Amino acid sequence: MTGEPSPLGPAEKVDLWRQRFFEAQAAAEEFVLGEHGEAGLAAWIQANSRITAELLRAQRPADVSATDHFMTRLRNQLLLYDSAVTSEAGPSGTVLRNADCGILRYRKRAARAGVVLTFSSPCAYCQELNTAIAARYVEPDVTVTCEQAGDGCTWRAESPQPTGCDAAGSPQRGRATG
Repeated sequence: MTGEPSPLGPAEKVDLWRQRFFEAQAAAEEFVLGEHGEAGLAAWIQANSRITAELLRAQRPADVSATDHFMTRLRNQLLLYDSAVTSEAGPSGTVLRNADCGILRYRKRAARAGVVLTFSSPCAYCQELNTAIAARYVEPDVTVTCEQAGDGCTWRAESPQPTGCDAAGSPQRGRATG
């Protein structure tokens, strides 16, 4: 036996990053709730949404609308956890369907392994945070909503003005390829 561990493969690295992110998120949630209660959590969501919206503004490509950028970010976040995601562009906006949420699945697996979770479900937090980010970031005439559906959700970014695009996206699971 050598003293050097073998290098991690790509899948092991992904799993480790997910685990570390989950641990940091759970610790932050526990701290905020323990020290400041629900009011602290609401303030944390507002601070997080402000910071994220500012980062999105700095990172947005010049040829992409804020709404498309936000919905792509949300889709990619879900794909990081191998969620079953379908995105459709229509005349009033974009519909992102998350038929099987990998974040929820990951947390359920952690709970079964004995990890004490701060929230019984991450859905309410995710929905509140991402709608707060959208409210600060997307175009003023766009409304972003989320509906829970089983072990997934449906996000809608809709505008009263038609976008002029009605192409449907294909279902994706896992990492985006492009």
